[in-house]
Amino acid sequence: MKIRITPLAAALGLAAGMLASSAAFADTIKFAVAGPFTGALTQYGEMVKQGVDTAVEQINAKGGVLGKQIEVVVMDDACEPKQGPVVANRVVNEGIGYVVGHVCSGATIAATDIYNDEGVIMISPSATAPAVTEGKNYETIFRTIGRDDQQGPAAAKVIIEQIKPKKVAVLHDKQSYGQGIATAVKNDLEKANIDVVLFEGINAGDSDYSAVITKLKGSGAEFVYYGGYHPEMGLLLRQGAEQNLGITFMGPEGAGNPDINAIAGDAVEGMLVTLPADFTKDEANEALVKAFKDKGRDPGGAFQMTAYSAVQALVAGLEGAGKDDPIAVAEYLHANSVDTPIGTISWNEQGDLKEFKFDVFTWHKDGSKSVFAQ
Repeated sequence: MKIRITPLAAALGLAAGMLASSAAFADTIKFAVAGPFTGALTQYGEMVKQGVDTAVEQINAKGGVLGKQIEVVVMDDACEPKQGPVVANRVVNEGIGYVVGHVCSGATIAATDIYNDEGVIMISPSATAPAVTEGKNYETIFRTIGRDDQQGPAAAKVIIEQIKPKKVAVLHDKQSYGQGIATAVKNDLEKANIDVVLFEGINAGDSDYSAVITKLKGSGAEFVYYGGYHPEMGLLLRQGAEQNLGITFMGPEGAGNPDINAIAGDAVEGMLVTLPADFTKDEANEALVKAFKDKGRDPGGAFQMTAYSAVQALVAGLEGAGKDDPIAVAEYLHANSVDTPIGTISWNEQGDLKEFKFDVFTWHKDGSKSVFAQ
């Protein structure tokens, strides 16, 4: 892919050249980790940071990259779209050229223009909304996870071919990520002539969903798909059980968070969730899984391995470019594949992975999960 240098990027390049003499003596190359480290979704940020920390520790132990150590800088966006640009501007102002994150799609979408305009590489290990990249012609924006128009069909396929309900309710949290994937699932169900009897948004952060539970009971739905995050899914499950709803729920990777067990209690048993394939089961990752566990980290969460892979991609790009230059690194990544724990990955022109696999898992009340089998 030919990188288009905007006037702003050219000006930044000139400024960077003027600072080259001092930058050449920098002891570290900084990688920002942008995501929620406060608020209701902090565990997603911690998943990503565990992956980043594990990768950086291993790379630094082997001498770093380009003769320098990697320094991790944590940036908190609380998973809020309005904080995405705040964090992005902070990254630019601190002279950081590489970002792993953002984590949530809304904050990611809000930050990407700034990164691309300022020549900063961002690789999200978790933001799945197509709108992050679709039609944007970005040069420095990448992902190490699939999109919701891959995840949604994976969920719909299982619903259509294995669960086979006649009537389905589809709920969402009215946000970019949740509504987007819920719509993708709804569209696929309707194409298969499954009756979507309810398509409705709920307000994220509410504590009482009894009204929507009542609607579900009256709709005749045999199955519920929810697009959104684990706090609301947990409440829907618990309050549904309290009203004897008796319907199986399914959600995307945003619902696959161990914290949901504390919210839903025993009602979480049997919830279905789409997640990245369980890369801990790959024999090639045996030593890496041990490295995570030796540090008290969970290698089997939704985003640890994709975050680890994002760091690997940045390092491969730096080594391939042979210099600490985000534009050159982006050019390298667009033109090459990278071997990672999630497989050999490569990107299309807009920075999306050419291939990514989502699986469906059954969630259990002890916090474990198993591959779904009907």
